[in-house]
Amino acid sequence: MSYPPPPITDFNGLVAVVTGGGTGMGRELVRQLAAAGADVAMCDVSLEHMDETFELARADAANDDVTVSAFVADVADEAAMLEFADHVRSEHGDAIHLLFNNAGIGGGGSLVAGDRAEWDRVFGVCFTGVLNGMRAFLPLLTNADRGHVVNTSSINGLWACLGPLGAHTAYSAAKFGVRGLTEALQVDFRVNAPHLTVSCVMPGHIGTLIARNSGVEFGRDPKNLNDEAVAEIRELVARRGIDVSAASDEDIRNLMQLRVESFENDAPTTAAGAATIILDAVKAGEWRVLVGPDAHDIDRLLRERPTEAYTDGFMDELDAMGHFGGLIQR
Repeated sequence: MSYPPPPITDFNGLVAVVTGGGTGMGRELVRQLAAAGADVAMCDVSLEHMDETFELARADAANDDVTVSAFVADVADEAAMLEFADHVRSEHGDAIHLLFNNAGIGGGGSLVAGDRAEWDRVFGVCFTGVLNGMRAFLPLLTNADRGHVVNTSSINGLWACLGPLGAHTAYSAAKFGVRGLTEALQVDFRVNAPHLTVSCVMPGHIGTLIARNSGVEFGRDPKNLNDEAVAEIRELVARRGIDVSAASDEDIRNLMQLRVESFENDAPTTAAGAATIILDAVKAGEWRVLVGPDAHDIDRLLRERPTEAYTDGFMDELDAMGHFGGLIQR
């Protein structure tokens, strides 16, 4: 048969799996898939967040026959993902048509000066979590007549920093890995599972709770930063050559809270808008999916001047375009 097969243009009656369905893009994917008539199984580490998604998705569902299910699982835990796959079999049958490996977490900035456990956790969720999702659900995808996988990389799968002073090594390494894995699957599927196709999603700055949730994960809850976390932030800022000795601990706490709120509220692309772009790309048969104007501009600049990617001049151009605001660390 010719490859690739025609894209999946109608989600009605299909079965979709979404990891990280509790908040952000994952939540919006669940909602929009249910609204399109797909049955959806989601996982997340937070049952509370998934309960909220479930209620929203049920309200959005195209009809009463749409089934939405939730399962608590950490994507970094292969055994948990295999249990999630068993849950999907019991709730939705032996075949799925759509797999969205979406779950992610931020942190683990420095390989040199950072905490190894945090670094490994970020890499484990963002890369190994995608690999675990692929392995757990390949048998169910293989059972379908037609299937499509969407793996969420990032613009940091193309550009491995948050500016010339923003070390972002764990997340970037993981997202580069997701991009490499997904691109390799183009040929792997063609040879070994020609009814399957795959897309690599590379979002820019999307308005989600990832910064807030990541802070909570690593003991840096922006609503309740303890003294140890404040001291770590002071040390990090000092290594970047910025003097904050005159700032009080309360000033540091307020600044971090403002940064998190800005990340959530001032993004150029909403989580709902990102989910729509992703699902439209699936319908169009696109395998390389840039999400947001910032992602498109960074991709273009990297192609034009790849050797300048980590220079001040590259950042000056991004600044001039109005991208990232206070998120870029200079």
